[in-house]
Amino acid sequence: MRILGFSKKWNKLSFDSFTTFRFERRDTDWEIGEQVQVVYKPRSKNREVLGVATVVGKNRRLIPSAISYMALNVLPVTDAEAIADGFESVAGMREWLQGTHGKERALLMNKLTLRKIGDW
Repeated sequence: MRILGFSKKWNKLSFDSFTTFRFERRDTDWEIGEQVQVVYKPRSKNREVLGVATVVGKNRRLIPSAISYMALNVLPVTDAEAIADGFESVAGMREWLQGTHGKERALLMNKLTLRKIGDW
């Protein structure tokens, strides 16, 4: 079972179903039906396993920038999706992603919908 890590205890983690945006994995990308272990601070000695969830949805999204999402045939992340993910706006989401993962990283992502298994 793979780990799906979070560096912040977002409010959305308290819901039975929630979404998160993740870059495509280099090994094997996330798949619908896959069970994942949801972990807070996965690379820290303060690591906390929150519980297990199943990936129930996966959609490709593009963080709007100078790249044309029309040419890629991928829908852009909306402000509503960014806000539901815990950011103030798409611009704030893009800024955080570029600061964390580097400006050279493509902003083509997976929007994963997860459903908790059991109580956390």
